[in-house]
Amino acid sequence: MKLIDLHAHTTASDGTFTPAELVEYAAKKGLAAVAVTDHDTAAGAARAAESGEKYGVEVVPGIEISAEYLGYGIHILGYFIDPAAPAMTRVLDWVIRERKRRNRRIIELMRADGVEVSAEGLAERYPGAVIGRPHLAAALAENGLCRSVQEGFDRFLSAGGKYYLPRTYLPLDTALECISSSGGKAVFAHPLQYRMGERELLALTGRLVEAGCVGIECLYSGYTAGQSEYLRGIARRFGLCVTGGSDFHGSRKPRIDLGSGTGELAVPYELLEELKRR
Repeated sequence: MKLIDLHAHTTASDGTFTPAELVEYAAKKGLAAVAVTDHDTAAGAARAAESGEKYGVEVVPGIEISAEYLGYGIHILGYFIDPAAPAMTRVLDWVIRERKRRNRRIIELMRADGVEVSAEGLAERYPGAVIGRPHLAAALAENGLCRSVQEGFDRFLSAGGKYYLPRTYLPLDTALECISSSGGKAVFAHPLQYRMGERELLALTGRLVEAGCVGIECLYSGYTAGQSEYLRGIARRFGLCVTGGSDFHGSRKPRIDLGSGTGELAVPYELLEELKRR
């Protein structure tokens, strides 16, 4: 069976593999296709596509956009997008401005406690990347405030943490419109990660379908067979196609491997074929 991974991050956002390295690794893992779905940027898509030709791996240009829904930060995956489409560039420019504004405020809080970090230094260290909390957590670890990036994220930069500041999200409709206007197909990412009750989850799924969503990520790292089947039932109920991916970030999430997730993931190529038909 040909296997794929439709959820992976690179150094263009908060992954540790460059786009070229990601595709090379996908080839080593024997994957037939991989989607580059960096947070709020498609900057790595072209480099990944070049490597796809070299290694014989189908590369799906994608993105993972955050949007607001009733106080939740919801992630929407966009596949087959045109990164240069005016609707996409306009929205992403706004997102990046908001991220930079928030980063500056967080950095001010960190520097007041003696943490050696600056926006300019982060930009130099992670060229071309959309800087976010994982990069700030790395600075905390390097300054000795925590033992790892994950600990820095959990203790200091998650809700309730000393350096946490809430993010300004796109409206849900804007995120979906951005994807569709750039020729893409929108998919509801990791639905169980929001810890909603069933009624809330069904209401959100219906809202996404109204806004143009065509798929739901049923296969995901850490999901049991029962959880995936539950999500497949939701997919059938709303007429959505099923997708799956690991949410690979390289060494930032060492327990999650490309293609296999935490060890149980197996996403068949047929799901990508169905997505293409939508």
